[in-house]
Amino acid sequence: MNIILLGAPGAGKGTQAAYVAKRLNLAYIATGDLFRKAVEQGTELGKQAKYYMEEGKLCPDEITIGMLLERLANPDCQTGVVFDGFPRNLNQAEALDKALAQQSQGIDKVVYIKVSEEELLRRLSGRWVCRNCQAPYHITDFPPQIQGRCDKCGGELYQRPDDATPTVKKRLKVYLAATAPLIDYYTRLGKLVEVDGEGKAEKVAKRIIKALGKGDAVS
Repeated sequence: MNIILLGAPGAGKGTQAAYVAKRLNLAYIATGDLFRKAVEQGTELGKQAKYYMEEGKLCPDEITIGMLLERLANPDCQTGVVFDGFPRNLNQAEALDKALAQQSQGIDKVVYIKVSEEELLRRLSGRWVCRNCQAPYHITDFPPQIQGRCDKCGGELYQRPDDATPTVKKRLKVYLAATAPLIDYYTRLGKLVEVDGEGKAEKVAKRIIKALGKGDAVS
């Protein structure tokens, strides 16, 4: 079973993808991890990816697809995979379908974790990080014992530029613009299932498993 998880920044996509893969005994493929590993190992695709990364450019889809196909050839992928972070746009989705078809495979289900913009803003703009040890905090979900100070090392807490409210709004706007065609594409193919992504992570995970037809869940 090959599954794609879609979700805006802050929707908990990475956490849920890893959980679903473990629960269903599927391989977990995060494109960010693929890039880092390929660059570290110095593979041919890794060298090409490194060039684009150092130039601050997006890697061409053919490089990303090539890495995915190399990863899919590994034995642990024979029972299926969960894709996290790919595809990001319609071109990538079509390229992935074409590449999988050449291996007599395909995408079975696409789970869209839907979270309101208000909740996404709350989650993302509330994140703070220790300047010394990089320990993460959240102003409401996981606040420090002393405001502005890390519980672990006493370091100053700061907010990354990407997590400032104006920047978060721009990130969400860009994501939604790129994802809308993806949602339409997989809906037309009859593969999209929408899951409520609000509430505790454990409940969201159960909803996803139920939507995939793999177990009961609570609402």
